[in-house]
Amino acid sequence: MSTEKQDNEKASSQGESDLKLPALGLTDNIFSDDSVDPVYQAKARILNDAIQEIGMGRYQWGLFVVAGFGWLADNLWPIVTGLILAPVVTEFGFKGPFLKLGQNIGLLVSAVFWGIGSDVWGRKISFNITLLITAVFALAAGGSPNSVALCAFAAICVNSRLEFVPASHQYLLTVLSIWWAFGQLIGSLIAWPLIGNFSCELASTCKRSENQGWRYFLFTMGGLMFVLWGVRFFLFKLYESPKYLMGRGREEAAVEVVHRVAEYNGTTSTLTVEHLRKAGSWGPRDCADLDTSARGAVNRQLQKFDASHVRSLFATKKLAYSTSLLITLWAFIGLAFPLYNAFVTYYLATRGADFGDGSLYITYRNQVILSVIGVPGALLAGYMVELPILGRRGTLAIATALTGIFILVSTTARTSNALLGWNCAYSFTSNIMYGVLYAITPELFPTKDRGTGNAIVAAANRVFGIMAPIIALYADLTSSVPIFIAGAIFVVSAFIALLLPFESRGRASL
Repeated sequence: MSTEKQDNEKASSQGESDLKLPALGLTDNIFSDDSVDPVYQAKARILNDAIQEIGMGRYQWGLFVVAGFGWLADNLWPIVTGLILAPVVTEFGFKGPFLKLGQNIGLLVSAVFWGIGSDVWGRKISFNITLLITAVFALAAGGSPNSVALCAFAAICVNSRLEFVPASHQYLLTVLSIWWAFGQLIGSLIAWPLIGNFSCELASTCKRSENQGWRYFLFTMGGLMFVLWGVRFFLFKLYESPKYLMGRGREEAAVEVVHRVAEYNGTTSTLTVEHLRKAGSWGPRDCADLDTSARGAVNRQLQKFDASHVRSLFATKKLAYSTSLLITLWAFIGLAFPLYNAFVTYYLATRGADFGDGSLYITYRNQVILSVIGVPGALLAGYMVELPILGRRGTLAIATALTGIFILVSTTARTSNALLGWNCAYSFTSNIMYGVLYAITPELFPTKDRGTGNAIVAAANRVFGIMAPIIALYADLTSSVPIFIAGAIFVVSAFIALLLPFESRGRASL
Protein backbone atom coordinates (compact mmCIF):
# COMPACT_ATOMS: atom_id res chain seq x y z
CA MET A 1 0.00 0.00 0.00
CA SER A 2 1.37 3.39 -0.99
CA THR A 3 2.18 6.08 1.57
CA GLU A 4 -0.36 8.43 -0.02
CA LYS A 5 -3.13 5.85 0.25
CA GLN A 6 -2.21 5.12 3.87
CA ASP A 7 -2.38 8.84 4.64
CA ASN A 8 -5.75 9.13 2.92
CA GLU A 9 -7.16 6.20 4.90
CA LYS A 10 -5.71 7.75 8.05
CA ALA A 11 -7.53 10.98 7.22
CA SER A 12 -10.79 9.15 6.85
CA SER A 13 -10.49 7.09 10.01
CA GLN A 14 -9.10 9.95 12.10
CA GLY A 15 -11.82 12.34 11.00
CA GLU A 16 -14.56 9.87 11.82
CA SER A 17 -13.16 8.46 15.06
CA ASP A 18 -13.19 11.81 16.84
CA LEU A 19 -16.83 12.44 16.02
CA LYS A 20 -18.90 10.41 18.47
CA LEU A 21 -22.02 9.85 16.43
CA PRO A 22 -24.42 6.92 16.33
CA ALA A 23 -23.71 4.19 13.81
CA LEU A 24 -26.13 4.61 10.95
CA GLY A 25 -26.52 1.01 9.95
CA LEU A 26 -26.49 2.30 6.38
CA THR A 27 -23.47 4.57 6.30
CA ASP A 28 -21.84 2.39 3.72
CA ASN A 29 -21.53 5.06 1.10
CA ILE A 30 -22.58 4.51 -2.48
CA PHE A 31 -19.08 4.73 -3.94
CA SER A 32 -16.08 2.50 -3.37
CA ASP A 33 -13.01 4.08 -1.78
CA ASP A 34 -11.25 4.59 -5.12
CA SER A 35 -14.22 6.23 -6.89
CA VAL A 36 -13.91 9.75 -5.42
CA ASP A 37 -11.25 11.79 -3.66
CA PRO A 38 -10.57 10.17 -0.26
CA VAL A 39 -10.28 13.47 1.63
CA TYR A 40 -13.60 14.61 0.25
CA GLN A 41 -15.05 11.21 1.24
CA ALA A 42 -13.79 11.61 4.78
CA LYS A 43 -15.31 15.06 5.20
CA ALA A 44 -18.55 14.10 3.48
CA ARG A 45 -18.92 11.08 5.78
CA ILE A 46 -18.49 13.33 8.81
CA LEU A 47 -21.20 15.68 7.54
CA ASN A 48 -23.44 12.72 6.72
CA ASP A 49 -23.07 11.48 10.29
CA ALA A 50 -23.74 14.96 11.66
CA ILE A 51 -26.96 15.25 9.65
CA GLN A 52 -27.94 11.75 10.77
CA GLU A 53 -27.23 12.74 14.37
CA ILE A 54 -29.65 15.65 14.03
CA GLY A 55 -32.27 13.37 12.52
CA MET A 56 -35.34 14.12 10.42
CA GLY A 57 -36.92 17.17 12.02
CA ARG A 58 -38.83 20.38 11.40
CA TYR A 59 -36.22 21.82 9.05
CA GLN A 60 -36.09 18.78 6.75
CA TRP A 61 -39.88 18.53 6.58
CA GLY A 62 -40.12 22.24 5.82
CA LEU A 63 -37.50 21.82 3.11
CA PHE A 64 -39.49 18.87 1.75
CA VAL A 65 -42.42 21.24 1.23
CA VAL A 66 -40.66 24.29 -0.22
CA ALA A 67 -38.36 22.17 -2.40
CA GLY A 68 -41.51 20.41 -3.56
CA PHE A 69 -42.72 23.75 -4.95
CA GLY A 70 -39.85 23.55 -7.43
CA TRP A 71 -40.82 20.04 -8.48
CA LEU A 72 -44.41 21.22 -8.85
CA ALA A 73 -43.32 24.09 -11.11
CA ASP A 74 -40.92 21.87 -13.07
CA ASN A 75 -43.78 19.64 -14.19
CA LEU A 76 -46.48 22.32 -14.25
CA TRP A 77 -44.97 24.48 -16.98
CA PRO A 78 -44.33 21.74 -19.56
CA ILE A 79 -47.93 20.67 -18.88
CA VAL A 80 -49.12 24.26 -19.27
CA THR A 81 -47.84 24.51 -22.85
CA GLY A 82 -49.68 21.32 -23.71
CA LEU A 83 -52.89 22.52 -22.06
CA ILE A 84 -52.95 25.85 -23.90
CA LEU A 85 -51.78 24.44 -27.24
CA ALA A 86 -55.20 23.91 -28.86
CA PRO A 87 -56.67 27.35 -28.11
CA VAL A 88 -53.49 29.29 -28.96
CA VAL A 89 -53.11 27.46 -32.28
CA THR A 90 -56.77 28.29 -32.97
CA GLU A 91 -56.18 31.97 -32.18
CA PHE A 92 -52.74 32.56 -33.70
CA GLY A 93 -52.80 29.96 -36.48
CA PHE A 94 -49.21 28.72 -36.13
CA LYS A 95 -47.74 25.20 -36.01
CA GLY A 96 -48.10 23.88 -32.46
CA PRO A 97 -44.70 22.15 -32.21
CA PHE A 98 -43.02 25.58 -32.35
CA LEU A 99 -44.37 26.31 -28.85
CA LYS A 100 -42.87 23.10 -27.47
CA LEU A 101 -39.62 23.76 -29.34
CA GLY A 102 -39.33 27.22 -27.77
CA GLN A 103 -39.97 25.77 -24.34
CA ASN A 104 -37.34 23.04 -24.72
CA ILE A 105 -34.74 25.55 -25.90
CA GLY A 106 -35.55 27.62 -22.81
CA LEU A 107 -35.03 24.55 -20.63
CA LEU A 108 -31.63 23.90 -22.16
CA VAL A 109 -30.45 27.50 -21.72
CA SER A 110 -31.81 27.79 -18.17
CA ALA A 111 -30.05 24.60 -17.08
CA VAL A 112 -26.71 26.24 -17.87
CA PHE A 113 -27.65 29.72 -16.62
CA TRP A 114 -28.92 28.62 -13.21
CA GLY A 115 -26.01 26.23 -12.81
CA ILE A 116 -23.67 29.24 -12.99
CA GLY A 117 -26.00 31.48 -10.98
CA SER A 118 -26.23 29.07 -8.07
CA ASP A 119 -22.44 29.29 -7.66
CA VAL A 120 -22.23 33.06 -8.18
CA TRP A 121 -25.09 34.12 -5.90
CA GLY A 122 -25.31 30.96 -3.82
CA ARG A 123 -27.93 28.26 -4.01
CA LYS A 124 -30.09 30.04 -1.49
CA ILE A 125 -30.73 33.09 -3.71
CA SER A 126 -31.21 31.01 -6.84
CA PHE A 127 -33.59 28.72 -4.96
CA ASN A 128 -35.75 31.67 -3.93
CA ILE A 129 -35.70 33.79 -7.08
CA THR A 130 -36.62 31.22 -9.74
CA LEU A 131 -40.29 31.02 -8.76
CA LEU A 132 -40.52 34.82 -8.76
CA ILE A 133 -39.14 35.05 -12.30
CA THR A 134 -41.49 32.29 -13.44
CA ALA A 135 -44.45 34.17 -11.95
CA VAL A 136 -43.56 37.44 -13.70
CA PHE A 137 -43.13 35.90 -17.15
CA ALA A 138 -46.21 33.70 -16.76
CA LEU A 139 -48.28 36.85 -16.33
CA ALA A 140 -46.52 38.39 -19.33
CA ALA A 141 -47.25 35.28 -21.40
CA GLY A 142 -50.95 35.67 -20.60
CA GLY A 143 -50.91 39.01 -22.38
CA SER A 144 -49.02 37.79 -25.46
CA PRO A 145 -50.14 39.61 -28.62
CA ASN A 146 -48.82 36.91 -31.00
CA SER A 147 -47.28 33.45 -31.20
CA VAL A 148 -43.67 34.73 -31.22
CA ALA A 149 -44.11 36.55 -27.92
CA LEU A 150 -45.86 33.54 -26.40
CA CYS A 151 -43.05 31.17 -27.41
CA ALA A 152 -40.45 33.57 -25.96
CA PHE A 153 -42.25 33.97 -22.64
CA ALA A 154 -42.85 30.20 -22.42
CA ALA A 155 -39.11 29.62 -22.89
CA ILE A 156 -38.31 31.88 -19.91
CA CYS A 157 -41.02 30.41 -17.67
CA VAL A 158 -39.57 26.93 -17.64
CA ASN A 159 -36.35 27.26 -16.25
CA SER A 160 -30.04 21.44 -2.45
CA ARG A 161 -32.44 18.93 -1.42
CA LEU A 162 -30.22 15.86 -1.02
CA GLU A 163 -27.52 17.25 1.26
CA PHE A 164 -29.86 17.98 4.18
CA VAL A 165 -31.62 14.60 4.19
CA PRO A 166 -30.35 12.00 6.67
CA ALA A 167 -29.20 8.80 4.98
CA SER A 168 -31.99 6.87 6.69
CA HIS A 169 -34.56 9.10 4.96
CA GLN A 170 -33.12 9.42 1.45
CA TYR A 171 -36.11 7.50 0.10
CA LEU A 172 -38.04 10.77 0.63
CA LEU A 173 -36.31 12.11 -2.48
CA THR A 174 -38.44 9.64 -4.40
CA VAL A 175 -41.59 10.55 -2.47
CA LEU A 176 -40.76 14.18 -3.27
CA SER A 177 -41.94 13.41 -6.80
CA ILE A 178 -45.49 13.56 -5.47
CA TRP A 179 -45.11 17.32 -5.96
CA TRP A 180 -44.40 16.55 -9.62
CA ALA A 181 -47.77 14.79 -9.78
CA PHE A 182 -49.45 17.65 -7.89
CA GLY A 183 -48.12 20.10 -10.49
CA GLN A 184 -49.81 18.18 -13.27
CA LEU A 185 -53.00 17.77 -11.24
CA ILE A 186 -53.29 21.45 -10.23
CA GLY A 187 -52.67 22.61 -13.79
CA SER A 188 -55.26 20.22 -15.21
CA LEU A 189 -57.89 21.07 -12.59
CA ILE A 190 -57.60 24.80 -13.26
CA ALA A 191 -57.38 24.42 -17.04
CA TRP A 192 -60.53 22.28 -17.18
CA PRO A 193 -63.07 25.03 -16.35
CA LEU A 194 -61.09 28.00 -17.69
CA ILE A 195 -59.93 26.71 -21.07
CA GLY A 196 -62.83 24.30 -21.48
CA ASN A 197 -65.47 27.04 -21.06
CA PHE A 198 -63.75 30.14 -22.45
CA SER A 199 -62.22 28.96 -25.74
CA CYS A 200 -63.12 28.95 -29.43
CA GLU A 201 -63.92 25.66 -31.11
CA LEU A 202 -63.32 26.80 -34.71
CA ALA A 203 -60.37 28.84 -35.95
CA SER A 204 -62.37 30.49 -38.73
CA THR A 205 -64.69 32.24 -36.28
CA CYS A 206 -62.31 32.69 -33.34
CA LYS A 207 -61.93 36.17 -31.88
CA ARG A 208 -59.58 37.08 -29.06
CA SER A 209 -62.49 38.18 -26.88
CA GLU A 210 -64.02 34.71 -27.25
CA ASN A 211 -60.76 32.86 -26.58
CA GLN A 212 -59.67 34.23 -23.19
CA GLY A 213 -59.52 30.88 -21.36
CA TRP A 214 -55.83 30.20 -21.97
CA ARG A 215 -54.99 33.75 -20.87
CA TYR A 216 -57.05 33.40 -17.68
CA PHE A 217 -55.21 30.13 -17.10
CA LEU A 218 -51.74 31.69 -17.46
CA PHE A 219 -52.71 34.58 -15.17
CA THR A 220 -53.88 32.07 -12.55
CA MET A 221 -50.70 29.99 -12.85
CA GLY A 222 -48.58 33.14 -12.52
CA GLY A 223 -50.50 34.10 -9.39
CA LEU A 224 -49.90 30.63 -7.96
CA MET A 225 -46.15 31.01 -8.56
CA PHE A 226 -46.24 34.31 -6.64
CA VAL A 227 -47.90 32.58 -3.68
CA LEU A 228 -45.35 29.73 -3.67
CA TRP A 229 -42.48 32.22 -3.94
CA GLY A 230 -43.89 34.16 -0.99
CA VAL A 231 -43.99 31.03 1.17
CA ARG A 232 -40.40 30.18 0.25
CA PHE A 233 -39.07 33.69 0.75
CA PHE A 234 -40.99 34.92 3.80
CA LEU A 235 -41.99 31.81 5.74
CA PHE A 236 -39.01 29.44 5.46
CA LYS A 237 -35.39 30.09 6.42
CA LEU A 238 -33.21 28.27 3.89
CA TYR A 239 -29.60 27.43 4.78
CA GLU A 240 -26.82 26.72 2.32
CA SER A 241 -25.83 23.07 1.85
CA PRO A 242 -23.06 22.06 4.34
CA LYS A 243 -21.34 19.86 1.75
CA TYR A 244 -21.45 22.68 -0.78
CA LEU A 245 -19.82 25.02 1.75
CA MET A 246 -17.26 22.38 2.69
CA GLY A 247 -16.41 21.86 -0.99
CA ARG A 248 -15.69 25.60 -1.31
CA GLY A 249 -13.34 25.54 1.66
CA ARG A 250 -15.81 27.25 4.05
CA GLU A 251 -15.69 24.65 6.78
CA GLU A 252 -16.66 27.04 9.60
CA ALA A 253 -19.79 28.01 7.68
CA ALA A 254 -20.62 24.35 7.03
CA VAL A 255 -20.41 23.53 10.73
CA GLU A 256 -22.46 26.61 11.61
CA VAL A 257 -25.25 25.51 9.26
CA VAL A 258 -25.35 22.06 10.85
CA HIS A 259 -25.72 23.61 14.30
CA ARG A 260 -28.41 26.02 13.12
CA VAL A 261 -30.41 23.18 11.62
CA ALA A 262 -30.00 21.21 14.84
CA GLU A 263 -31.26 24.19 16.83
CA TYR A 264 -34.22 24.61 14.48
CA ASN A 265 -35.05 20.93 15.04
CA GLY A 266 -34.80 21.33 18.81
CA THR A 267 -31.70 19.16 19.18
CA THR A 268 -27.90 19.53 19.26
CA SER A 269 -24.89 18.45 17.23
CA THR A 270 -21.41 17.45 18.38
CA LEU A 271 -19.80 18.47 15.09
CA THR A 272 -16.86 20.90 15.26
CA VAL A 273 -14.60 22.52 12.67
CA GLU A 274 -11.73 20.46 14.05
CA HIS A 275 -13.40 17.26 12.87
CA LEU A 276 -13.36 18.45 9.27
CA ARG A 277 -9.87 19.91 9.46
CA LYS A 278 -8.40 16.71 10.83
CA ALA A 279 -10.06 14.75 8.04
CA GLY A 280 -8.28 16.87 5.43
CA SER A 281 -4.94 17.49 7.09
CA TRP A 282 -3.26 14.48 5.47
CA GLY A 283 -4.98 14.76 2.10
CA PRO A 284 -3.55 15.46 -1.33
CA ARG A 285 -5.55 18.70 -1.66
CA ASP A 286 -5.85 21.78 0.51
CA CYS A 287 -8.95 24.00 0.14
CA ALA A 288 -7.70 26.69 2.49
CA ASP A 289 -6.72 29.02 -0.36
CA LEU A 290 -9.83 28.40 -2.46
CA ASP A 291 -11.14 31.56 -4.15
CA THR A 292 -14.70 31.97 -2.80
CA SER A 293 -15.44 35.22 -4.64
CA ALA A 294 -18.09 35.53 -7.35
CA ARG A 295 -15.35 35.54 -9.99
CA GLY A 296 -13.88 32.37 -8.55
CA ALA A 297 -17.31 30.76 -8.51
CA VAL A 298 -17.84 31.60 -12.20
CA ASN A 299 -14.44 30.18 -13.12
CA ARG A 300 -15.14 26.95 -11.24
CA GLN A 301 -18.55 26.59 -12.86
CA LEU A 302 -17.12 27.11 -16.35
CA GLN A 303 -14.36 24.62 -15.54
CA LYS A 304 -17.05 21.98 -15.02
CA PHE A 305 -17.17 21.67 -18.79
CA ASP A 306 -13.41 21.56 -19.16
CA ALA A 307 -12.15 18.10 -20.05
CA SER A 308 -9.97 17.88 -16.95
CA HIS A 309 -12.92 18.59 -14.63
CA VAL A 310 -15.49 16.42 -16.40
CA ARG A 311 -12.99 13.58 -16.16
CA SER A 312 -13.73 13.36 -12.43
CA LEU A 313 -17.07 11.79 -13.35
CA PHE A 314 -15.17 9.21 -15.38
CA ALA A 315 -12.25 8.78 -12.96
CA THR A 316 -12.66 5.01 -12.64
CA LYS A 317 -14.16 2.42 -14.97
CA LYS A 318 -17.09 1.83 -12.66
CA LEU A 319 -17.88 5.50 -12.17
CA ALA A 320 -17.48 6.19 -15.91
CA TYR A 321 -19.83 3.30 -16.65
CA SER A 322 -22.41 4.66 -14.21
CA THR A 323 -22.19 8.23 -15.56
CA SER A 324 -22.50 7.05 -19.16
CA LEU A 325 -25.60 5.00 -18.40
CA LEU A 326 -27.27 7.92 -16.60
CA ILE A 327 -26.60 10.24 -19.54
CA THR A 328 -28.10 7.65 -21.90
CA LEU A 329 -31.17 7.17 -19.72
CA TRP A 330 -31.92 10.89 -19.53
CA ALA A 331 -31.35 11.36 -23.27
CA PHE A 332 -33.59 8.45 -24.26
CA ILE A 333 -36.42 9.49 -21.94
CA GLY A 334 -36.07 13.12 -23.05
CA LEU A 335 -36.84 12.00 -26.61
CA ALA A 336 -39.40 9.23 -26.03
CA PHE A 337 -42.08 11.10 -24.09
CA PRO A 338 -42.56 14.13 -26.39
CA LEU A 339 -42.21 11.86 -29.42
CA TYR A 340 -45.18 9.78 -28.27
CA ASN A 341 -47.27 12.82 -27.31
CA ALA A 342 -46.62 14.51 -30.65
CA PHE A 343 -47.79 11.61 -32.80
CA VAL A 344 -50.33 9.47 -30.95
CA THR A 345 -53.52 11.50 -31.54
CA TYR A 346 -52.93 11.94 -35.26
CA TYR A 347 -51.93 8.31 -35.68
CA LEU A 348 -55.04 6.95 -33.98
CA ALA A 349 -57.31 9.33 -35.87
CA THR A 350 -56.02 8.01 -39.18
CA ARG A 351 -56.57 4.42 -38.03
CA GLY A 352 -60.30 4.92 -37.60
CA ALA A 353 -60.35 5.66 -33.89
CA ASP A 354 -63.67 7.12 -32.72
CA PHE A 355 -63.01 9.72 -30.04
CA GLY A 356 -66.69 10.61 -29.67
CA ASP A 357 -67.13 14.02 -28.08
CA GLY A 358 -63.97 15.88 -29.04
CA SER A 359 -64.85 19.04 -27.14
CA LEU A 360 -62.28 20.94 -25.12
CA TYR A 361 -64.31 20.15 -22.00
CA ILE A 362 -63.86 16.38 -22.47
CA THR A 363 -60.20 16.84 -23.39
CA TYR A 364 -59.40 18.65 -20.15
CA ARG A 365 -61.59 16.33 -18.10
CA ASN A 366 -59.47 13.42 -19.34
CA GLN A 367 -56.31 15.36 -18.49
CA VAL A 368 -57.52 15.72 -14.89
CA ILE A 369 -58.13 11.97 -14.69
CA LEU A 370 -54.60 11.27 -15.92
CA SER A 371 -53.20 13.71 -13.36
CA VAL A 372 -55.06 12.08 -10.46
CA ILE A 373 -53.65 8.69 -11.46
CA GLY A 374 -50.09 10.02 -11.15
CA VAL A 375 -50.33 10.89 -7.44
CA PRO A 376 -50.47 7.32 -6.03
CA GLY A 377 -47.69 6.40 -8.45
CA ALA A 378 -45.32 8.81 -6.72
CA LEU A 379 -46.23 7.40 -3.29
CA LEU A 380 -45.76 3.82 -4.44
CA ALA A 381 -42.32 4.72 -5.81
CA GLY A 382 -41.20 5.86 -2.35
CA TYR A 383 -42.20 2.46 -0.94
CA MET A 384 -40.75 0.31 -3.70
CA VAL A 385 -37.26 1.86 -3.70
CA GLU A 386 -36.73 0.67 -0.11
CA LEU A 387 -37.64 -2.96 -0.83
CA PRO A 388 -34.53 -5.19 -0.50
CA ILE A 389 -35.00 -7.06 -3.76
CA LEU A 390 -36.03 -4.12 -5.94
CA GLY A 391 -34.20 -1.08 -4.61
CA ARG A 392 -33.71 1.92 -6.88
CA ARG A 393 -32.54 0.03 -9.94
CA GLY A 394 -35.24 -2.62 -9.90
CA THR A 395 -38.05 -0.12 -9.36
CA LEU A 396 -36.74 2.13 -12.12
CA ALA A 397 -36.40 -0.78 -14.55
CA ILE A 398 -39.91 -2.16 -13.90
CA ALA A 399 -41.63 1.23 -14.11
CA THR A 400 -39.74 2.21 -17.28
CA ALA A 401 -40.50 -1.09 -19.01
CA LEU A 402 -44.21 -0.89 -18.16
CA THR A 403 -44.34 2.70 -19.42
CA GLY A 404 -42.99 1.56 -22.78
CA ILE A 405 -45.34 -1.41 -22.94
CA PHE A 406 -48.42 0.71 -22.22
CA ILE A 407 -47.36 3.20 -24.91
CA LEU A 408 -47.05 0.38 -27.45
CA VAL A 409 -50.40 -1.13 -26.47
CA SER A 410 -52.11 2.27 -26.69
CA THR A 411 -51.83 2.04 -30.47
CA THR A 412 -54.64 -0.56 -30.35
CA ALA A 413 -57.12 1.99 -28.94
CA ARG A 414 -60.08 2.79 -31.19
CA THR A 415 -62.21 4.78 -28.75
CA SER A 416 -61.64 7.74 -26.49
CA ASN A 417 -62.18 5.64 -23.37
CA ALA A 418 -59.77 2.94 -24.52
CA LEU A 419 -57.05 5.51 -25.16
CA LEU A 420 -57.78 7.11 -21.79
CA GLY A 421 -57.43 3.73 -20.07
CA TRP A 422 -54.03 2.98 -21.58
CA ASN A 423 -52.84 6.52 -20.91
CA CYS A 424 -53.92 6.18 -17.26
CA ALA A 425 -51.74 3.09 -17.01
CA TYR A 426 -48.72 4.77 -18.53
CA SER A 427 -49.30 7.93 -16.45
CA PHE A 428 -49.19 5.80 -13.30
CA THR A 429 -45.99 3.93 -14.23
CA SER A 430 -44.25 6.99 -15.68
CA ASN A 431 -44.73 8.87 -12.40
CA ILE A 432 -43.02 6.00 -10.60
CA MET A 433 -40.23 6.08 -13.18
CA TYR A 434 -39.64 9.82 -12.92
CA GLY A 435 -39.77 9.71 -9.13
CA VAL A 436 -36.97 7.14 -9.00
CA LEU A 437 -34.95 8.71 -11.80
CA TYR A 438 -34.94 12.17 -10.21
CA ALA A 439 -33.86 10.63 -6.89
CA ILE A 440 -31.21 8.14 -8.01
CA THR A 441 -29.42 10.53 -10.37
CA PRO A 442 -28.05 12.98 -7.75
CA GLU A 443 -27.42 10.06 -5.38
CA LEU A 444 -25.01 8.53 -7.91
CA PHE A 445 -22.97 11.74 -8.25
CA PRO A 446 -20.67 12.85 -5.40
CA THR A 447 -21.70 16.28 -4.08
CA LYS A 448 -18.49 17.89 -5.31
CA ASP A 449 -19.29 16.73 -8.86
CA ARG A 450 -23.08 16.72 -8.58
CA GLY A 451 -23.52 20.06 -10.34
CA THR A 452 -21.46 18.81 -13.28
CA GLY A 453 -23.29 15.51 -13.44
CA ASN A 454 -26.73 17.07 -13.18
CA ALA A 455 -25.82 19.64 -15.85
CA ILE A 456 -24.65 16.94 -18.24
CA VAL A 457 -27.69 14.67 -17.88
CA ALA A 458 -30.04 17.70 -18.02
CA ALA A 459 -28.34 18.89 -21.21
CA ALA A 460 -28.70 15.43 -22.77
CA ASN A 461 -32.38 15.38 -21.80
CA ARG A 462 -33.02 18.88 -23.22
CA VAL A 463 -31.11 18.31 -26.47
CA PHE A 464 -33.03 15.13 -27.21
CA GLY A 465 -36.24 16.84 -26.09
CA ILE A 466 -35.65 19.53 -28.72
CA MET A 467 -35.48 16.82 -31.38
CA ALA A 468 -39.08 15.64 -30.80
CA PRO A 469 -40.94 18.82 -31.90
CA ILE A 470 -38.54 19.19 -34.85
CA ILE A 471 -39.49 15.67 -35.93
CA ALA A 472 -43.16 16.55 -35.47
CA LEU A 473 -42.75 19.63 -37.67
CA TYR A 474 -41.21 17.82 -40.63
CA ALA A 475 -42.27 14.17 -40.33
CA ASP A 476 -45.43 12.38 -41.38
CA LEU A 477 -47.68 12.66 -38.31
CA THR A 478 -49.84 9.75 -39.49
CA SER A 479 -46.94 7.31 -39.37
CA SER A 480 -46.85 4.67 -36.64
CA VAL A 481 -43.07 4.46 -36.63
CA PRO A 482 -42.36 7.30 -34.10
CA ILE A 483 -44.84 5.82 -31.60
CA PHE A 484 -43.30 2.37 -31.75
CA ILE A 485 -39.84 3.91 -31.49
CA ALA A 486 -40.95 5.82 -28.37
CA GLY A 487 -42.27 2.66 -26.72
CA ALA A 488 -39.16 0.69 -27.69
CA ILE A 489 -36.91 3.41 -26.24
CA PHE A 490 -38.58 3.01 -22.84
CA VAL A 491 -38.19 -0.77 -22.93
CA VAL A 492 -34.50 -0.45 -23.82
CA SER A 493 -34.08 2.15 -21.07
CA ALA A 494 -35.44 -0.37 -18.57
CA PHE A 495 -32.58 -2.75 -19.36
CA ILE A 496 -30.10 0.13 -19.12
CA ALA A 497 -31.41 0.89 -15.60
CA LEU A 498 -30.63 -2.68 -14.54
CA LEU A 499 -27.04 -2.20 -15.70
CA LEU A 500 -26.35 0.71 -13.31
CA PRO A 501 -23.38 -0.46 -11.21
CA PHE A 502 -24.31 1.37 -7.99
CA GLU A 503 -27.37 0.66 -5.84
CA SER A 504 -28.04 3.55 -3.47
CA ARG A 505 -30.67 1.85 -1.30
CA GLY A 506 -29.43 1.76 2.30
CA ARG A 507 -26.29 3.75 1.53
CA ALA A 508 -25.43 7.35 2.30
CA SER A 509 -24.89 9.75 -0.58
CA LEU A 510 -21.54 11.58 -0.64
